[in-house]
Amino acid sequence: MTASVVHVWRLLKWGRVLARHGALRGIEHDPNTPAPVRRLCKLARFGARVPKVPTYATAFQEIGPAAIKFGQALATRPDLVGEEAMRNLAMLQDRLPPAPFDKIRAAIEQGLGKPIDQLFSHIDPEPVGAASIAQVHRAITTEGREVAVKVLRPNIEEDFAAAIETYEWGAAQVEAMGGEAARLRPRLVIATFRQWTNRELDLRQEAASASELKQNLVAESGFFVPEIDWSRTSRRVMTLEWIDGIKLTDREGLVRAGHDLKALAAILVRAFLRQAVVDGFFHADLHQGNLFALPDGRLAAIDFGIMGRINRQARIWLAEILYGLITGNYRRVAEIHFEAQYVPPHHNIDEFATALRAVGEPIRGLPAKEVSIGHMLDGLFKITRDFDMRTQPHLLLLQKTMVMEEGVATSLDPDINMWETAEPFLTEWVRSELGPEVRIADEIVRGARLLRRLPDLVRRIDHYYPAPGAAPPAPPLPEILVIRPLGWMRYAVTAFIAAAAGAGAVLLLR
Repeated sequence: MTASVVHVWRLLKWGRVLARHGALRGIEHDPNTPAPVRRLCKLARFGARVPKVPTYATAFQEIGPAAIKFGQALATRPDLVGEEAMRNLAMLQDRLPPAPFDKIRAAIEQGLGKPIDQLFSHIDPEPVGAASIAQVHRAITTEGREVAVKVLRPNIEEDFAAAIETYEWGAAQVEAMGGEAARLRPRLVIATFRQWTNRELDLRQEAASASELKQNLVAESGFFVPEIDWSRTSRRVMTLEWIDGIKLTDREGLVRAGHDLKALAAILVRAFLRQAVVDGFFHADLHQGNLFALPDGRLAAIDFGIMGRINRQARIWLAEILYGLITGNYRRVAEIHFEAQYVPPHHNIDEFATALRAVGEPIRGLPAKEVSIGHMLDGLFKITRDFDMRTQPHLLLLQKTMVMEEGVATSLDPDINMWETAEPFLTEWVRSELGPEVRIADEIVRGARLLRRLPDLVRRIDHYYPAPGAAPPAPPLPEILVIRPLGWMRYAVTAFIAAAAGAGAVLLLR
């Protein structure tokens, strides 16, 4: 187990980078930040030239691959980092200089257990993309099929493991301080982040996700998922069908090619709703760089490393919440929040419905270009604080994807009204899922399951109470020694002295 002083040293080192880019200013001046954390921020920026305008994305890119992924996760949490940081982190580019091709060639041969010449008749040594975790090369198989080959970067697993261990340690220290930090549940946030990255670091899981998504979206003829080449896929290598299309980042290219941008936006919204509401399994990284317009007008997706999954009860609640917001039924939306135990029961349901109305009514019926996402998020996160709503880690990916998907859709069609586009789909699904026949069938199935469990429930009634919520079991949290508040400064001073001694030694040796 890594010593606490090592974690403090890493945090101070990363904090120094963040301080140079002005990225600690918000944390340091937030009244909800625990005092020991503010002191560490001051120590990290000691002697640094802090710019007036923070550049969060640049700072995370400078720290390294794990920080890039973590920064992308934080971009979904304005309640943690603030609206200004969220907007800047949303521009975080998941691009790094590529690894040398000789190392990539060795990784392919080791991962697939064959010489590369037996697998591909040609592979381009220049990657078409190099991200924080993997890079992609265009190739032609020995059978003559054009494919994309995705390969993990060398030593990436070790780099991520060390960084996440320090994130976990820091989250445990902060959460132990209580108050607003405890309500935001940083330990569960980091545990969920670990689960996301573990999936991305096993390309067999990404391949399986692509295969499952392709199967689920058969009914959505406008949305295309490439085929996986399982014979050329392993933990560190994934091979899939090559896509010839125009990235949604190239709006001018889309227009020149004659694509109907409004139709593409509608395809995206409907495909996402089917994934999230109907199947409960959705692509959670739907930014413009992962979406292509095909020559026949279909929309294609790539990069299936980050996927989200929510169970049926949570999907029903999600559909009812969206439908309630569309129709202005704030009372029903409030009831769902209490049923799901998102809001503690000591609060008043009517007051919560009124708070939702105050946020929802000003934006109903408006085109997206007239809606201030900042004002809306500010209102929603004020509600979470006012009503003691704890973070729901199993919904983090969904929240992130909904914001991202709305951004992509509005970039294609600035006049799109997300509510109007979603309403026909949600109305149809709510009627089919929440009609009287379905409710009766659900009650019969629920009753039969309860009868089967009754003997076990009776034996364990003294200490086991089944929760009605839809949240899956929380990911396991590692045991971490929480140091005393004064210990923060002791470890920080130790790290600072060590840094000064190291710098002095370097100067003496010159």
